[in-house]
Amino acid sequence: MAEKVTLKLSAAAAAYVRQDTPKEMKLQAAAGEVALSTGDLVTLLFFLGHDPEPEVKGTAVKSLRALSEPQLLAVAGSADTHPKILDMLARLHYSKQAVAATLAAHPGIESKTLAFLADMRPEKTGNPLPAPLPDAAEAEDPDAAEMEEVDEVDEECERFKSKFQLSLTMDIPEKIKMALVGDKEWRTLMLKDSNNLVSTSVLKNPRITEPEILNVIKTNTNSEEVLRIICRNKEWIKIYQIRKALVLNCKTPLPTSLRLLTTLTDKDLGLLAKSRNISTVISTQARKIFLNKKRS
Repeated sequence: MAEKVTLKLSAAAAAYVRQDTPKEMKLQAAAGEVALSTGDLVTLLFFLGHDPEPEVKGTAVKSLRALSEPQLLAVAGSADTHPKILDMLARLHYSKQAVAATLAAHPGIESKTLAFLADMRPEKTGNPLPAPLPDAAEAEDPDAAEMEEVDEVDEECERFKSKFQLSLTMDIPEKIKMALVGDKEWRTLMLKDSNNLVSTSVLKNPRITEPEILNVIKTNTNSEEVLRIICRNKEWIKIYQIRKALVLNCKTPLPTSLRLLTTLTDKDLGLLAKSRNISTVISTQARKIFLNKKRS
């Protein structure tokens, strides 16, 4: 049985994927001829790329292949992008060095996607990446600095992928050591490890930052034990965005989510009360708290 993937779509994008949507509308969306944000458009194309109608599916895949590099970088750099979409972009656009670098550094990327990117390095495949650095004659061009910056990002990507390859040869004690003392790239890798002793050790690393913790929660791919440890850290819980992200994460223990719910703003409570992307228990309780605040 194929793995079920749950993705979020705006109401505007969802209109193109319903069962009763005419084929002509789906084809229009599959061709990218709709007014949507880049993230929403790519998610929609991912949906339509799995449509049972061959023409719709083929058109969506063609549009995904034709995405511009700025579009790809925007999606690859967003913490909200689903790991399955990251994997799809990696397989369609691995030859674009800046895109590959951004994908490899994404906190939500899956190990299999990292392995694919590592295997598709140009020195392994013999296929050169298509974005050469500008020559000296282009040094005054404003795009030249951008190209040099991209090359530096790609070097970071190579280091990251090298660490991934190294991690495949490590035993558990070695991984725990790297989780406890490693840099951000090592922390990102060890958080994805299937062994709880490894992934939870990252949270004891004194160099871990609050934005990293927020990304851990938002990716929704970590173990419940990781989330429990985050919930027990009083300093992290003081940060509003972390509390909100924990409430939105379905793996957060329900009693904790309900407790944190009472600390959210009226605006967020109102949004959660109407949301269909969280559990009914959370949305119902958010509605009760919101209404009680309105009355008082």
